[in-house]
Amino acid sequence: MIYKSEVGARAVEERYRAYLERWPVPIEQVRLPTSQGETFVVACGPPDAPPLLLFHGSAANTAVWIGEAADWSRNFRVYAVDMIGEPGLSAPARPPMTSDAYARWLDDVLDGLGVELASIVGVSLGGWLGVDYASRRPERVERLALLCPGGIGKLKSGVLIAALSLSLLGGAWGRSKAMHMILGTKPEPAARQSPQTRAFVEFILLINKYFLPRRHLPVFGDDALRRLTMPVLAVVGDRDAILDSHQTRRRLERLAPHATVRMLPDAGHYLQGQTPQILEFLRTPEGSRA
Repeated sequence: MIYKSEVGARAVEERYRAYLERWPVPIEQVRLPTSQGETFVVACGPPDAPPLLLFHGSAANTAVWIGEAADWSRNFRVYAVDMIGEPGLSAPARPPMTSDAYARWLDDVLDGLGVELASIVGVSLGGWLGVDYASRRPERVERLALLCPGGIGKLKSGVLIAALSLSLLGGAWGRSKAMHMILGTKPEPAARQSPQTRAFVEFILLINKYFLPRRHLPVFGDDALRRLTMPVLAVVGDRDAILDSHQTRRRLERLAPHATVRMLPDAGHYLQGQTPQILEFLRTPEGSRA
């Protein structure tokens, strides 16, 4: 069970489905049978464009891409994948993250989509997923773009413990405070937020109220990072509260053959406005570096 209650699971799913109906470009809602159960994918963009996989972060789903979907789909056939075991519409399965189960699951996803080779954009946990797959299946990943990726720099457990305490003891206020602590953002008065921003913050807080997130994220060994033979762009914040972004930069620059790391000053775990730079990287001619 990945939710605290069936009522909570239904509430999150209902809100998520409402977001899917407001997608800014035409979409296909694809359901694929896989070794880990049914997997939900939102597909958009020209069918004959280069394929691009989008992997969301922890305690999230494909709705996180709605604001940039039009940008991504202008040049790519986009497949936004709901990760298994997260609050989307894919199966609740959570196989061991130290196994090859996630790579075999994504083999099934790509095969079901008819995709042999794709670029990947992954955020946080989605970055971990992208690195795991690219290190195990480098022949199927053309380019890899990572935003504050998990599994490379060590986890800062102190902030997570404090955030968990706030979430458990502080009610709605505590969940909001914990979210901003983890993301490295500052609360903005509701009156100054756009209706879209306010609604999305409420959606994330709804997820945090009912969802049971993963508690452990394994760190990749050096050999896994050496297998990232494709061009890699990693964007990290130098004040990330939950991941050691400086260690992430050092390890990628030392071990990944074709990695470029951009460290954003005064930025936390939530990185805004990076889509243009990532699109530029993804459109770089074959054989060129970022």
